[in-house]
Amino acid sequence: MFDIGFSEVFVIAIVALIVLGPERLPKAARFAGLWVRRARAQWYSVKSELERELADEDLKRSLRQAQDELRSAQQQLRDSGQILREGAEDLNQRVAAAGTTAAAADAQAAGAQDEHAAPADAPQAEPAHAASPEPTALDHAAPPQASAAEPAHPDYHGASQPDYRPSTAQTPNDERR
Repeated sequence: MFDIGFSEVFVIAIVALIVLGPERLPKAARFAGLWVRRARAQWYSVKSELERELADEDLKRSLRQAQDELRSAQQQLRDSGQILREGAEDLNQRVAAAGTTAAAADAQAAGAQDEHAAPADAPQAEPAHAASPEPTALDHAAPPQASAAEPAHPDYHGASQPDYRPSTAQTPNDERR
């Protein structure tokens, strides 16, 4: 702050000794020291307050920046959601149009089959999904069941884990206590 060397301090001390005298010089030195301490304390408090305010401003700036980023991300999500909804509506319309076209084609095919229908006394083929009278191997297979001998969790069964519970058995060290 100030560039005061030893020689300047020595000259000030000699002048103070001459002006104040040896009786009042110690009181004046204490008084000057008190004011210097108060000035330094005030300077440090102002400095720390400024640093806190700057830190608060920096924190507020970063908070505003994070809020702006969140708002932009929220807007992007809304826009993409709107695009997805529009795409889903378009897809639903296409499926509905394809369904009505397929239904019309099925109706036309059914109408054509009715014209060429077989007589009532003719034998009709059984549908493929009808149950066959012969049992298959899959019909006799039993569902898999867990046996009582197998543990529910084979990975943990029989694993040697340390037992941290306190022992109830008395040890030789217990007798000595």
